[in-house]
Amino acid sequence: MSKNQVQYQKGYSLLELFKDYGTEEQCTKALFNWKWPQGFSCPECSTTSYCALKSRKVYQCNHCHHQTSVTSGTIFASTKLPLTRWFLAIHLITQAKTGISSLSLKRALGVSYNTAWSMKQKIMQVMKERDDSQPLSGTIQVDDAYYGGEHRGGKRGRGSENKTPFIAAVSTNEEGHPIKMNFTVLKGFRLTEISKWSKKHLSKGSVVVSDGLACFKAVTEAQCEHFSIVTGGGPESVKKAQFIWVNTMIGNVKNAIVGTYHAIRAKHLPRYLAEFSYRFNRRFQLEDMLSRFAYIALRTPPMSNKILSMAELYG
Repeated sequence: MSKNQVQYQKGYSLLELFKDYGTEEQCTKALFNWKWPQGFSCPECSTTSYCALKSRKVYQCNHCHHQTSVTSGTIFASTKLPLTRWFLAIHLITQAKTGISSLSLKRALGVSYNTAWSMKQKIMQVMKERDDSQPLSGTIQVDDAYYGGEHRGGKRGRGSENKTPFIAAVSTNEEGHPIKMNFTVLKGFRLTEISKWSKKHLSKGSVVVSDGLACFKAVTEAQCEHFSIVTGGGPESVKKAQFIWVNTMIGNVKNAIVGTYHAIRAKHLPRYLAEFSYRFNRRFQLEDMLSRFAYIALRTPPMSNKILSMAELYG
């Protein structure tokens, strides 16, 4: 029996990581090339002539004398950690199929728990912003989903105040195989929310297949074609062929969250969902995960720990 080509692809090993990015010099050079692929360009005046200061790890423009670094203005801004630890963290998070907890990351990197948590949140923020900029296309299976559960004596089902609603969407190719997915937290399953989500996350002309939930018809406002299939609910409804992949992904993500993280605060759920989507959407290119991620991270604005801990992300 032939092996699954995705499951058994070569990947990118720890030994290769240490060989390519095992020193600060290697990491700095890599970030420089990814940040300025056409050569240095001053962020203030666009001059290409510069000098590297010996006293600090910064580059100074020869024209306006503005000083910058490979991490300034990026998600790595103001970090006091060695770049080698950042590269290891990125590798571990992008290569872990079911995720890696902040506690496990702490032990792997030899840093405090708070530092590991902050690094992980920033890395997941890059993942979220990247996938939010790339809408799904083709035939797309969508379904409503919820994270959490009711407390004793509270409401059950969709009305539970302890459940966080999120929309699950999986695009498929002509053969019906899954290509990309997007899991996004919503304020609720209402026409206005689905309209806002679809305009941001779906390409015009896509074909959307949903269950009978009335709000999903709002995808037509994003110039998408919509087909509604009444499933009837219950265990048998998740086995319908039209929704096999979206239901599979919902089950896989929920199982991974329980197994890896045990519990996630609702306000941070959008990043964790984005983490699973990001890795799934790039599962065919494990060898390039680190370099592709770093290129985008260098174009993602800084986020302070205060913003990371307070932010609630929707749509």
